Amino acid sequence: MMNYKLNYILPVLLCLMMGCNSKKRDGEAQQSTLIFPKGEKVTNNNFTGTVYLHTMVEGDSLNTNSVGNVTFEPGARSKWHSHPAGQILMVTDGVGYYQEEGKTKMILHKGDVIKCQPNVAHWHGASADTAFVQVAITGREKGPTVWMEAVTDSIYLSKENNKPGI
Repeated sequence: MMNYKLNYILPVLLCLMMGCNSKKRDGEAQQSTLIFPKGEKVTNNNFTGTVYLHTMVEGDSLNTNSVGNVTFEPGARSKWHSHPAGQILMVTDGVGYYQEEGKTKMILHKGDVIKCQPNVAHWHGASADTAFVQVAITGREKGPTVWMEAVTDSIYLSKENNKPGI
């Protein structure tokens, strides 16, 4: 079973490490510079703003992790939510935010990795003026994502922030 997981996660990590350096217009991630496809526009109400999802791996009985490339347009963000089995976010482009309930908002850049602890309410998304792209690896073995309320503008626009690990 461990080899099965490595067959999916190792290629993702290798692609991330080989990320490309190219110019992009302010505020958007150009399709030609993306490591993975942008995907389809998300039409559910779990996000504010425009978000795209390219599902790379669906969790199943052999490997319960799902892996998706998520593209947030400037200002787009998730609702508060938690994952019963946790989540890993790997930033592949742009500038984004991540915040856990009761903690300061973090500013994320390409190459940053966040480990979301199980059952901890959090949100993530793009900065106000720059698109944000992440690969999300989400454990599904303990149940689906638990969605909560929308992130208010006052929380989203808060100037209190820090870098991961600070």
